[in-house]
Amino acid sequence: MEVKVVLRNLRTAPRKSRQVVDLVRNKDVDKARALLEFTVKRGADPVLKLLNSAIASAVNDLKMAEKDLYISEIRVDEGPKLKRSHPMSRGRAYPILKRTSHIMLTVKEKVGKKKVVEAKTEKVIKPKVTKKTKK
Repeated sequence: MEVKVVLRNLRTAPRKSRQVVDLVRNKDVDKARALLEFTVKRGADPVLKLLNSAIASAVNDLKMAEKDLYISEIRVDEGPKLKRSHPMSRGRAYPILKRTSHIMLTVKEKVGKKKVVEAKTEKVIKPKVTKKTKK
């Protein structure tokens, strides 16, 4: 089972968001949460909020165990750009692009190795035959 959550139009550039996302890719949920809580980057708070949302959905809706969850996929895509201009001298204007991000997070449950139970079979022990020696 997997849970997908999406955060759209985050007002942070994708390049800056990817630095935070690369820290937690393919990590357990507990490790990822600890990393994001102590990361100083601006993009860490929205990613942490998104991760908590994914965990809550998995635990409450799909009845998954939180300790078995890990981040299977997390990706940052570019959202729409807000176009602004910066006024310069002599009536000129330079363009400013305020970039936005879309973050998609997928949380999956770890698949453990299933223990194979072998059927116990009774071994038939044959008595050892000894040779009789002639005297």
